[in-house]
Amino acid sequence: MTVHRRAGSLRSLLGALLSLAVAAGLSVGVAGAASAATGAPAAVTKYRFTSRTGDYIGQGGSAVYKPSTATISVGGDAQYVRFRVRTADEWWDVDLAAPSGEQLRPGVYRNAERAAFRTGRSPGLDVSGDGRGCNEVYGQFTVNQIETDASGAITVLDAGYTQRCESADAPALKGELKYRAYPLSYAYTSDPGDYIGQGASQTHRGATSTFSLRPYGDGVQYGVSGKREYWTAILTPPDGEQFAAGHTYQARRSHGAGVAGLDVFGNGRGCNTVTGELTVTRLARGDDGAIKSFAATFVQHCEGGEPALHGTVHYYA
Repeated sequence: MTVHRRAGSLRSLLGALLSLAVAAGLSVGVAGAASAATGAPAAVTKYRFTSRTGDYIGQGGSAVYKPSTATISVGGDAQYVRFRVRTADEWWDVDLAAPSGEQLRPGVYRNAERAAFRTGRSPGLDVSGDGRGCNEVYGQFTVNQIETDASGAITVLDAGYTQRCESADAPALKGELKYRAYPLSYAYTSDPGDYIGQGASQTHRGATSTFSLRPYGDGVQYGVSGKREYWTAILTPPDGEQFAAGHTYQARRSHGAGVAGLDVFGNGRGCNTVTGELTVTRLARGDDGAIKSFAATFVQHCEGGEPALHGTVHYYA
């Protein structure tokens, strides 16, 4: 049995991002491609799912939908989000609901029940498609980003889910849904013997972690806190230069002529000397010239050693 609900109003105003980034997001298909070419931040809208064999909803398949192949919309508000995907011959509905009386915020929502019939303090989840729906839902979902406009309508959404139909051990349907979301994350992989990362790997997203970006000289200081970790990356351009998207820099701990500054430390561990490489993939500046959104990859070697810390930084870019 599938319950069909009236789709809510769709608003197209992004909040809290610089004007260049917003301009890219308001026209999802065309502006996104232009932004990718220039290195400006690009908003992401898409739906992706994978279904295990035996899952009734996804029928064991997988697919990715983007604005170039489907109409993707969001309705509702922060209490009850309705995410819709339509093509000429397919449809998918994803409903995410906060516990009764609450609003969705970045976080992990466990023990989800069917959204329209959730009980007590349970969050709600309901994924249906092409006439197939669950009578009972067992699952969880994460909200990495969610923003609303002055009227309460959803303007930005980044979420993921795991749903099982009719029983808690049924084959899973997993999905990822994004609506005009700008990437916000930190991921790293540490080689065995790397002092900073201690050979570990981790990915931080908005559901579990918080992020900050502030000016540091002509560069940025990027901060991450979450999953019992805290990280700082101080990234500065070579003397007399400004960071440019698409450029790869040789790096040391302190910047100099022709050399960028790269100093990534965390959990009480830092390098005395650094060699490495920094690639700026996207950035945008505010009216004051300061960097407001930033994306980069780096490889950092401590104390002249071979083991490296490899990382990817995204702050609304």
